[in-house]
Order: sequence, then C-alpha cells, then structure tokens
Amino acid sequence: MKIEFAPLNTPLSRRLQTAAVFQWVFSFLLLAQCCVGIFLMLILGRYWVVVALYVGWLYLDWDTPQSGGRRSEWVRNWIVWRLFRDYFPIHIIKTADLEPKFNYLFGVHPHGVLVTGAFGNFCTNYTGFKELFPGLKAYLHIIPFWFMCPFFREYALSVGLVSASKKSVTHVLDNEKGGNAAVIVIGGAEEALDAHLGNLTLNILKRKGFIKVALKHGAHLVPVFSFGENELFQQVPNPKGSLLRTVQEKLQQIMGFSMPLFHGRGIFQYSFGLMPYRKPINTVVGKPIVIVRNENPTVEEIEQLHKKYLEELRALFEEHKGKFGVPEHDTLIFT
Repeated sequence: MKIEFAPLNTPLSRRLQTAAVFQWVFSFLLLAQCCVGIFLMLILGRYWVVVALYVGWLYLDWDTPQSGGRRSEWVRNWIVWRLFRDYFPIHIIKTADLEPKFNYLFGVHPHGVLVTGAFGNFCTNYTGFKELFPGLKAYLHIIPFWFMCPFFREYALSVGLVSASKKSVTHVLDNEKGGNAAVIVIGGAEEALDAHLGNLTLNILKRKGFIKVALKHGAHLVPVFSFGENELFQQVPNPKGSLLRTVQEKLQQIMGFSMPLFHGRGIFQYSFGLMPYRKPINTVVGKPIVIVRNENPTVEEIEQLHKKYLEELRALFEEHKGKFGVPEHDTLIFT
C-alpha cells in the first residue's frame, strides 16, 4: 500500500490542530484504561493514603454524574478545543430561537464512530452554542460505565459530560427555572456499528424512551442532525448477520458500548491510522416540538409524538442536506 505522507511544509497551525485531535482520540479510546492502570499501580505500590483518600472522594462524589455533573468552564475554554474545532472544522447552525424559560431534550443524530460533533458543540465553548442560545445550558449524556473509571471520571465531568441514567436525565429536565438542555445521542452505541461513509441509517424506530421522558417532564423536543459525522472514519464492513456484526452486537449487549473496527488517517501520513479525516461537521439544531407536561402518557400518545419527531427530523435533514453535499436522492433510513 502506497503511503501518502504529510508535506514537510505543513503550516504550524494545522500541526497543532492535529495534535489537539490526537489528544482527544487518545482520551476517548485509551485514557480510561490508563487511569485504571494508574489506580492499580497505586494499590500495588502501596500508596494506601492516596488510594484511601480517592476512594473516600468517590464515596462522597459518586452521585455527581447523576445530579448535574461538575463542569469546569476553565477546562471547556482550553485553547486545545479551539484547535480541535478548527481541525474539521465543526460548526453549529441555529434554525430557531430556544427560550431559556423552558427545558429541552436534544435528540442528536447520527452517533458516528466517536460522537465528534456532539462533543465539539456541547462539551467545549468554541463552536458558539452559548452565543446562539443564550441562557441555555447543555448536558451531554453518556453511558454510566465511564463514570466508574477512577480519575477518568473527573476529566469527563469537567467538560460537562453527565450520566445517561434515568435519574440523571430527570435531574436535568426537572429544573423549574428552565434553561437546561439534556443532549442525548438517540441511536446509542448500537448505531455506531452503522457509521459507514455515506450511510444515513438511524437506529430510532424502537427507541421511544426519550419521548416518554420528554412528555413526563414537559421538555420540548429538539431534533439535531450532524452532517458529516459518518464521514470521519472508514469502518470495516459489518453487514447485519455477518460474523463480525454478531460478535460486535454480543459485546455491546454485555459491556454497554460497541466496538466498531475503524480507521482513518495518521498523524504524519494520510493513508492509515486512528485519526479522523479532515471533514467538516455541520450540526443543525432544529425547531422545538412543543411538549405539554404529561406525567402519565399513554402508549398512543408516545407513539404519536414519536411519529411527529421522526417527521420533524426528516424535514430538518431534507431542508439542509443540499447545503452540506448530500446528494438529492439520498434520504434518512429509520430502523
């Protein structure tokens, strides 16, 4: 295989952008394992005081990921996130005003391999979310497993990540003053296995829990679509029914997160590696679907709202796909 190396005269700004994205990929794929390793080394090295203090901290702080988290604006303003944004680049597009007196549930699509667009827009302060939606505070929900990893959980909390548990989502949406947005990647880990170049398949037909939650808390539903999310990596072919896909789905059921086999480019060459391609991500925030609080919604009411959500999501995609290079004949596929 011919290797295409990056030019030696690549501008420093682009090299810094690459470094910023490398640290993010490392954090996403390996930092949790490294943190667990460090914790074990502390135990084996008999640093009992450090271990005891941290375990005590975990005991006192265990519920934080389910009670709004502990974001640090200092961390979210790190210059590395501006470089991260500019690498792709990542943009957020507003289509309607969102009144801060209400709470919102953002349904983000698609998952992609590493949820890059959602992280860039809702866990950093460099794509303009706060300026476009003043008074609104976004909470990106991820699987609770990551908050069980010592040390790593502190990093995750600092950028504004919170647990995807029912208790956590309820805490965000129960704010009587409004101004909160629970950001949920609806397709979840299962959808990551469909993150192929050009693929527009969304795992959503059976996912109705977010609809029920929105109704019970009176949170307005907002469809969000990130154009370009599935163009960042190439994934090994894994059609449903194949041996690879069967193994991946079994692992996902056991561990709670999926393991797509993917590759992108490298740091100093463009032919292979785990770095994402430099493809733009344009995250379009749709118009809110107004929800009236209903603490005991019927199955019919959930089905009706779910159908309306799908219609609004498709309309959002169709309205904007031409602006971001999606062929006219391509459309969303709901599974």
